[in-house]
Amino acid sequence: MPMYQPPGPRRVGDLKFDVGGGGQVLDLETAVKDGILGGGGGLVCGGGGLVCGGVAAEKLDLKKMIEELESIEIPSVFICPISLEPMQDPVTLCTGQTYERSNILKWFNLGHYTCPTTMQELWDDSVTPNKTLHQLIHSWFSQKYSAMKKRSEDVQGRALEILETLKKVKGQARVQALKELRQVVTAHSSAKNTVVDNGGIALISSLLGPFTSHAVGSEAIGTLVHLDLSSESKTSLMQPAKISLMVDMLNEGSIETKINCTKLIDVLMEGKDLESEIASSLSLVVGLLRLVKDKRHSKGVLPGLSLLKTICSHESVRSSVVSVGTVPQVVELLPSLNHECLELALHILEVLSTLQEGREALRCCAKTIPSVVGLLMKVSETCTQLALSILWAVCKLAPDECASVAVEAGLAAKLLLVIQSGCNPTLKQRAAGLLKLCSLNYTTTTFISKCKLTRTIQ
Repeated sequence: MPMYQPPGPRRVGDLKFDVGGGGQVLDLETAVKDGILGGGGGLVCGGGGLVCGGVAAEKLDLKKMIEELESIEIPSVFICPISLEPMQDPVTLCTGQTYERSNILKWFNLGHYTCPTTMQELWDDSVTPNKTLHQLIHSWFSQKYSAMKKRSEDVQGRALEILETLKKVKGQARVQALKELRQVVTAHSSAKNTVVDNGGIALISSLLGPFTSHAVGSEAIGTLVHLDLSSESKTSLMQPAKISLMVDMLNEGSIETKINCTKLIDVLMEGKDLESEIASSLSLVVGLLRLVKDKRHSKGVLPGLSLLKTICSHESVRSSVVSVGTVPQVVELLPSLNHECLELALHILEVLSTLQEGREALRCCAKTIPSVVGLLMKVSETCTQLALSILWAVCKLAPDECASVAVEAGLAAKLLLVIQSGCNPTLKQRAAGLLKLCSLNYTTTTFISKCKLTRTIQ
């Protein structure tokens, strides 16, 4: 589209338009005269329809272009003052103001006979199609849409080139090709589809194995974690040698590699009835605990706890999870976690509390009771439910020892709050049972005083 250039430093009228994209700020009269917003110049029309920059604009659907270019900055002159959305059928009132046809007709149907922008009374309620502005809008969107499609095609072509390169190269050249592919896939959704549709997942997966260097593995996994894996792809990646490589990199790689390995393993395990030797890998659990405890890199906490929760969902491996010290390490994290991570951590502890050794580990950790009591009625109903389940398991195991500690930590008052709250009946019933259990070591008078005292402190 030819850029409008005013013939000299003049200003006609007060109304100006910013056409964006590095364009000129135009006054209405000059724009109409020179064919930008009216008149006949500035736009070339022929047998094939409106042409702008070699693009046949009429062949492109304006609504579709607007939807696909929703994130682009749009010139203000194309925006309807009523809906603040790009106009597809602009019409002009007698006041000179332009609106989207459907919007201004709705305005009239509401009984308004004024111009919404100026609030002037209309001496003529007819609307005139602004064909030149419609052509300009169509032309501008066509240019942007065509440029976007060209960039997308370029990205897809580059993704295909890299896949071909990966079939031939080794060593550092393979690392560089994977690095570029990861960058392209991360930045462009169209490249993801290209890789998936052209056998890219199988190709990348074939590069993972017992002799794969961590440099290649890191880039390959960094790419795979951004792709939609089919069940067949997941099965291929679940081979012991490939999982072993991921676990090694989870323990020894950079923080980005550790997180990518964690996310990928979690995706592979999701909904799978896994072989116990994979899910119960002590090296995997130890690596996850290191990841979630790394105070330098908080981004690893959520994916680490998420995978640990997935592992704990397999009943056959829970004893192994407890054996490496998971319970006290997760309890230690509780005060520093955000709400989303807290639910994951409490779920892990609640599942492990179903085991005798899990309950023993919770009882032996001095921070369990005060930390869990402190979470009651503070985060969410789910967290309260999980916390009550954990406390019930611990106090039931050693009521003489643990119930007293819990009451001193303020449990009685918290339980009364749960019972009096709008929580679900099951939760209230669990709270009432735990309250009764805690009261067994006290006389009625003493226990009531404990409830009042701790409630005042709370």
